[in-house]
Amino acid sequence: MGHDLTATAPHILVIDQGTTSTRSIVFDATTTPVAIAQQEFAQLYPRPGWVEHDPEQIWATVLDTVRRAISAARLTAADIAAIGIANQRETAVVWDRRTGKPIHHAIVWQDRRTADRCERLEHAGHAALVAARSGLLLDPYFSATKIAWLLDNVAGARAAAEAGSLAFGTVDSFLLWRLTGGAVHATDATNAARTLLFDIHRGEWDDDLLALFGIPRPMLPQVLDSAASFGTTPADLFGGAIAIRGVAGDQHAALIGQACFRPGMVKSTYGTGCFALLNTGTKAIPSTHRLVTTIAYQLNGVRSYALEGSIFVAGAAVQWLRDGLGLIATAAETGTLAAEADPAQAVYMVPAFVGLGAPHWDSDARALLTGMTRGTTRRELARAVLECVAYQTRDLLEAMRADLGSEWSADTVIRVDGGMSVSDWTMQFLADILAAPVDRPALSETTALGAGYLAGMAAGVYPDIETFAASWTAERRFQPAMAEPERAEKYRGWRDAVARTLLRP
Repeated sequence: MGHDLTATAPHILVIDQGTTSTRSIVFDATTTPVAIAQQEFAQLYPRPGWVEHDPEQIWATVLDTVRRAISAARLTAADIAAIGIANQRETAVVWDRRTGKPIHHAIVWQDRRTADRCERLEHAGHAALVAARSGLLLDPYFSATKIAWLLDNVAGARAAAEAGSLAFGTVDSFLLWRLTGGAVHATDATNAARTLLFDIHRGEWDDDLLALFGIPRPMLPQVLDSAASFGTTPADLFGGAIAIRGVAGDQHAALIGQACFRPGMVKSTYGTGCFALLNTGTKAIPSTHRLVTTIAYQLNGVRSYALEGSIFVAGAAVQWLRDGLGLIATAAETGTLAAEADPAQAVYMVPAFVGLGAPHWDSDARALLTGMTRGTTRRELARAVLECVAYQTRDLLEAMRADLGSEWSADTVIRVDGGMSVSDWTMQFLADILAAPVDRPALSETTALGAGYLAGMAAGVYPDIETFAASWTAERRFQPAMAEPERAEKYRGWRDAVARTLLRP
């Protein structure tokens, strides 16, 4: 991509470390992306329900994409004012402080190996304490039981951790350690808030939660603002020292990139899974409808909060159609097929391949197709896969509306991003089922933009929040066009399909 700014103008480099690939993106002083480099890495499945990554491979993809992005932008390290990091959340890495080497593969957020441990803790009555302090639910999705598993299953790990020689971090923290040559062991408040170990109200690691999960305190990183001084890269890494000034978990970065700074604003990201965040301002609202309360971002020591709903499978269901069933060659085909589907067929797909996330949180639920007849074809299956994303989003928004009560705004607009948001058919159906406008942004790189904005603001390159928010523009608004009786009938069918999924034999 070409750009007009001279090479002496300050640029921001973002490392967007996701679940299946790492991307490095260079933004210019007007927040326009000018170069992107991407590299996928291996997904490791040692047993059913287990998902791992090799941290060394992640690190290699970071080095490779950063160097390629800077080169593609025809810049040097001297032209980069700061680095921002957005990362897959909850994924746990434990490494040796002396060598910097991980003691085991990273255990990924999707991994379910600690489901039994979470159930035991819940049956022992600990869920209320966990929710009150961390805002989260007892689920293998979050980091704490992953860390405990590593300490209990890697020889000598627990003793080493108690002696202070092991470090824990989410992926951002591991990258900070490597990017600073082992000088910085830190994370930001958004990532700390996803571990089950952090008191989101006091903004500190919680001794009661550490004791509950058996995690030695010396393992833990320092927790900083999302825009802060996170150290500097050694000069030999990228041809010159670069300051690291912004860090946020990917969904929080997307909230920032979508400029959802006012309480009541909602963004929904459609990637492998779907994650909807509702900004609740400086007020942490406890959920009574199985959402989680989390830190949206922390700036200048002030925490802003969000209600979050996590759907484990969104785009992954389209991948299943393509790779698992071979019914499509490309993801883009689904919209065309869905538009051709027989409107008389009420086929529903509940994509519980790894259980159901919010608001059900059922690890044992499994995927289900209902309503098929002899006339069902791949068109109806494609439509069901796209529709289930909208239905799941409505489940989340119904829970948010119930948690907020009278504070919920009737004119709420949903800002969308992620791979599935490029599908006009899917976004129109989403607006129809939500009975709410859906805005797709002009700049699709919202996650990277959010992390870049944090770094650029801290480095003095980007403007204040109000100015940045005013620059946000929609590429298209999808207005609901479905009649209410049809909407209600379709949603009733979805609720029935979910109820069948949750039934125990």
